[in-house]
Parts: sequence; structure tokens; C-alpha cells
Amino acid sequence: MATETAHLKGYPLPTIDRYGVTAADIPESPDLAGIVGGWLAAFGKAIESGHPEAHVDELFVKDSHFRDILALTWDFRTFNGLEEITAFAKDRLTLIEPGSIKAVPGTANIMKPMPDIVWLNSIFSFTTPTGIATAVLRLVPASASPLTWKAHVVFTHLETLKGHPEQIGALRNPEPNHGKWAPEREAALKAYETESPEVLIIGAGQGGLNLAARLKVLGVRTLLVEKNAKVGDNWRNRYEALCLHDPVWYNHLPYFPFPPTWPIYTPAKKMGNWLEQYADVLELDVWTNSSVVSATQTSAGAWDVTVSRPGQGNRTFSSVPHVVFATGIGAPTGRVPAFPGLEDFKGTVLHSTQFKTAKDYIGKKVVVVGTGASGHDIASEAALAGLDTTIYQRSPTYVLSQKTLAQHMMRPLFWEGGPPTDVADKLFASFPHLASLELNQKRTYMLGMADKALIDGLEAKGFKTNKGVLGAGLLMTAVVKAGGYYLDVGASQMIIDGKIKLKPASDGIASYTPTGLKFGDGSTLDADVVVYATGYGDVRQFFTQICGEEVGKKVKTVWGLDKEGEMNGAWRDLGVKGLWYMAGNLSMARFHSKPLALQIKAIQAGILQDGGRYSLKA
Repeated sequence: MATETAHLKGYPLPTIDRYGVTAADIPESPDLAGIVGGWLAAFGKAIESGHPEAHVDELFVKDSHFRDILALTWDFRTFNGLEEITAFAKDRLTLIEPGSIKAVPGTANIMKPMPDIVWLNSIFSFTTPTGIATAVLRLVPASASPLTWKAHVVFTHLETLKGHPEQIGALRNPEPNHGKWAPEREAALKAYETESPEVLIIGAGQGGLNLAARLKVLGVRTLLVEKNAKVGDNWRNRYEALCLHDPVWYNHLPYFPFPPTWPIYTPAKKMGNWLEQYADVLELDVWTNSSVVSATQTSAGAWDVTVSRPGQGNRTFSSVPHVVFATGIGAPTGRVPAFPGLEDFKGTVLHSTQFKTAKDYIGKKVVVVGTGASGHDIASEAALAGLDTTIYQRSPTYVLSQKTLAQHMMRPLFWEGGPPTDVADKLFASFPHLASLELNQKRTYMLGMADKALIDGLEAKGFKTNKGVLGAGLLMTAVVKAGGYYLDVGASQMIIDGKIKLKPASDGIASYTPTGLKFGDGSTLDADVVVYATGYGDVRQFFTQICGEEVGKKVKTVWGLDKEGEMNGAWRDLGVKGLWYMAGNLSMARFHSKPLALQIKAIQAGILQDGGRYSLKA
């Protein structure tokens, strides 16, 4: 873990005492619009001066952050601290020259996440030569006499490409369609028998579908290739007890939100049905029961992609400009550790992806290896079905109760009565990982206190917990490890109560025995069924498998954070022309599908060309 985070540096929070300000210096009802308008005017003048870098000190506090998604860099970038922001202002703001900077009325508000932190939040819009963008501005009181406000965070985000707006709302086709719709849909799908798409997406889960929907309204012809028999089977075919642990407001899909009757926590099979409906209602082009066999890059940088369709033979698409892997967070198959003695074990060994229902193992002793979400869910289902169930913990796990998550993290952004989903997404994204590290560490401590009885009960039982990666809780753990946490919906109490037995870490599994497992400390555990909830290997195995060794070696690290606190390879340039990775839970897929679609559209329209990105410095 140290190697995964050694390059990450946190920044101190803008507590008012750092700037010689007290709570008494801040009016109860400050002129929010006037403060925001004044800062935006000064920001605009700095750009107009031709030397915005000379004004950074006047506009930003010392430990400030400027995050951009595509609007100013054509990349995912966060500039941390005055030195980096100054370099960015000199290199990029003079080139892009954002204009028409305007505050969005009614968006300014005061936020006090801690007693000694005061943020004035507002949203503003601006234009660039190629696009229309929005931004979140977060000001802090930077001096007391007189009271002045400077930026702690600016987050800019490309919304629309000029000349290429999304064909939604008033831009939809206004003409009636009498008797033409069905044959037109049939013809659109049949055309792939002889024509190639502009984008071929491997996988029609939430990531692939979100991206395909975004591309469709941008006029980019896209084909999804799904190995399962039906869209949504990636959810339907998982273990019977699977249910989302985060609420419906966090999981809406673009253009087609869940209805108000939808359950707050979605069962997996219901989610599968919704995804199938989503593809149908939004008229996304999908080939089901199909697999991509290979993708070979041409000398021009496009891709020749061969798709296998059982009963119909192979179909090779020529010169596809973009291939997107929307294949999940890991390697093609689940990771099952190898131990001596497997051939002597009389029971069953399987990965969590192969586990369907506890009903298949009635009367058996089940050992679940791994204490992430899948491990807890499977152990819970098995114990509730009356099976003798033990969960084996290999390393400490971050545990947060679903109740505490809902009360203290999802509200007010992703809850009933919260802001529109697209606004909530931008506000959430406006907290750069390294800027909010200390805040998340403090929040994680507070969340732990709210769950103290639960955590103490687990520790007393021998279950080892932690505070997540860098002590920063759920989000940091998710983006760095893509696992290693459990949002408790009951399994933790079952461990405390002994309904799920616990085998603590014991120098690791040494070998199988004919009747179970033997551990490094010499202890043994009887088992008829061993379920490995141990995650997946590196997702780059997918790229190697389909694109070959040479391409696989060129692909950047996909998961985890770079030194600026941005995701390494998801949703952005992977280092291989025309090759992309689309990943994430429903919320991540919803938000990040738009910038990925905009990058592809900008390349197809000739707006984003080689060398157009402001790339991460070594």
C-alpha cells in the first residue's frame, strides 16, 4: 500500500486562523453575489492582462487547488499549490483565454464543513475557443482587515463543444415519424453487417451504456458488444443476495433517471432489468451474445476488430477509430490464489463471481476468504440460509455502516430534495483528492465515532478494521484499491453475534487439507466449500488478451491516483491512440462518461488533435 500512495501529498485545510481571521470577523449575512462577482471580475482582468500568472497571488490562497476536466487542458488535471497554479496560468490560460465569465445566479452559498472552515461556494460559466464550460468556485476569508476572500479551489469542467451540442431537449428531431421507426431501427443495426462504427465498446454494463448514450446524443455512431445473452445479465448473473449499498439518488443514469417509485437500495436483478430497458429506450446499438476476439491497430492508428457471434461466425470491423474497454474493474477472471494440496481437497473451490446462491450448498460448511463487500454479502447470505459459515480475514478492512453513510455522506447532495444530479456531480467533483485529504481524514474519524459501537464490537471479536487508505475513508480507498472496504448492511453484526464465524489473519493460508484449509500458524479450518472473494487481477490483462502483448505494455496504469490526485488511466488518454477505459460504479460511470464522450467527439470532429493536451509533467 505504501508504494501505491507514497507519491501522494496532502495539503492543509484553509482554516480561518491560518489567515488571521476569527468567526467574529465574518458577517452573518455576507454579500455573497458581490463577493463572487468581485473575484470573477478580478479573474477576468488577470486573463485580459496577458499575464495571469502575475495575479495568482492576488486571487488564490497559499495551499489552493485548480482542477480542470477538459475545459482548459483537454485532460484531467489538478494543480496543487501556488507554484503549480502559476505555471498553469502562464502556460495555459494565456493560450486558451477563457471569456464570457459569468456567475450562475442563485448558486452562491456558505458552507461550514468544520467549525474553523468557511467556504463560499458558487458556480460560474465561461467559454473557450472550442467549448462552453462551467466551474465551481470555492472562496475562503483570506484576511480580516479588511475582510477579503480568495480562492481555495477552482474546478472547471467542459460541458459542450461549440458547434456540436447534445441532441436533446429542444434540439431533438421535431418531425413526426409515422410507420418509419421500426424499420429505421432495424436498418441501423443491420448496417453493422457491412459498415464499421466510429466507436466500439466492449461491454454493455453501466459504464458501456452510459458512454454509448452520451455518444449517441453527440452523433457518434457506436456499437456495444456484450458477451452475455441479454443486457443487464452482468447484474442478474451475480450472487442472489446482491443489492446496492448506496442510495438511488447516487445512481441515476444520464437522460433517464430512476422513477420516484424506485427502491432506495436497488436489488441486482432489478438493476439488470433497468439496464436492459435503458438500452432499449435510448435506442443504443448492442450486439449481445458476442465477444471481441481481437483488436489490431492499423498503421494509421485505427483498429481492426474481430467479433465472434455464435452461430453467425466472425465479423471483422475495419478501421474503427476508437475502442473502449468497459469490462469492469479488473482482469477477465477473478483472482483465486494457488495453494498446495488442492488436488487432495475433497470440497469445492470457487471465486465469488461463480457463487450464485447459498441454496446450492445447504448442509455444507462454507469458508469465505476476503472481507470486502462481496465476501461479507456471501457470508451473510450463507449464514442466513443456515449454513455453517466462516469468513477469513486476510488484512484489515474499512467498515462503514450504511446508516452512517446515508446520514453523513450522501446527504445533502445525493438524497431526496438535493440539487439536480448534474449539479451534485460537479459539486462532488470540485473537491480534489489531495485538497480534501485532511478533511476526509477528519470526517473518517467522525464517521468512526458514529459507528463506534459497531467497530468496537468487531474489534472485540478479533476482526481488524482500519480508517481506509491514508486514513481518509471510503472514497480514497475506492479509487486507490478498488476494494478493501465494506458498507455494512448487517453482516458486521452477524460477525459480532457469532452467526458468521471469524477466522482472523493467521500468517496466511499455507495449504489445503483433504477436509479444509491449513494456515501458516499451523491451525486448520474444516470446509466443504471455499469461496474466494479476493478481487481481480490487473485490468490491463484485458488489453493484452485482446490487443496483444505490445499494446498491453504501452497501456498506462489504469486504477489508482497519479501525483496530482487524478485517476491514472480511466476515462482519459491511455497512451495508445484510440484506446480507452471506461469504468466505475453507477455514479462514476454517469459523471465520467461525459468527458470521455466529449474527448472522442472532439477527436472525430478534428477539434482535439495530437499534442492538444496539456500533459502531466514528469
